[in-house]
Amino acid sequence: MPVLYGVKNCDSVRKAQACLAASRIDYRFHDYRVDGLDADLLQSFIDALGLDAVLNQRSTSWRQLSEEQKQDLSPERAVQLMLALPTLIKRPIFDNGRQLIVGFKPELYTLPND
Repeated sequence: MPVLYGVKNCDSVRKAQACLAASRIDYRFHDYRVDGLDADLLQSFIDALGLDAVLNQRSTSWRQLSEEQKQDLSPERAVQLMLALPTLIKRPIFDNGRQLIVGFKPELYTLPND
């Protein structure tokens, strides 16, 4: 079953949910705050998409970090920050069973046999 990852109060996540509902695509919603986020799941996103695609450096959460937290950001440190603050992860991430899609791109919100 496809999985939509994000946080429920994100506008992009809401748009993605509406798109999936309109397309009558059954999916499971995984809210990082409710369902949790572990290092293995986060690393699987990074392995598939790359760190730059997963870490949202334009988010409010990023801007609220101290300069010290942002400097010399190693991949390991970035993972630790995202685990502590899941709102640093670009949203939504949609796993359609074939690929991971970052952000809301309605033209890509399909299932593998579409």
